[in-house]
Amino acid sequence: PQPLSYTLVITGAPWATQAPQTALSFAQALLKAGHRIDRVFLYGDGVPLASALSAPPSDGNLAATVVLFLSAHNITAVACIASALRRGIVDKTEQARYELTASNLRAPFEIAGLGEWVEGNLKSNRVLYFHGT
Repeated sequence: PQPLSYTLVITGAPWATQAPQTALSFAQALLKAGHRIDRVFLYGDGVPLASALSAPPSDGNLAATVVLFLSAHNITAVACIASALRRGIVDKTEQARYELTASNLRAPFEIAGLGEWVEGNLKSNRVLYFHGT
């Protein structure tokens, strides 16, 4: 079978839903099967996964695991700018624009608009959504 490319969209909150963990497990299985992940796009309640200031539960640091995975496989990681700003997640550019005292976007995530989501829909063979319930 021909390898496929995927965009994964996470909308479920990291510590209130299984969405990010399920997305990570699915992404690991995709790469193991020889497929490619074009990008991971955080939207809505999924963007806190990109915060460098979150304190995860003591049973594991999902955000750190996701960051290691994305970095190890050079996967583009994007947080929706509107969702991020509403939830207090900013990069250096937005920190300066809004004259905030700090930035808290965790690398390798970047803040970008919905154009990144549109590009994922156009470029990837499949787009999967991981929602919270």
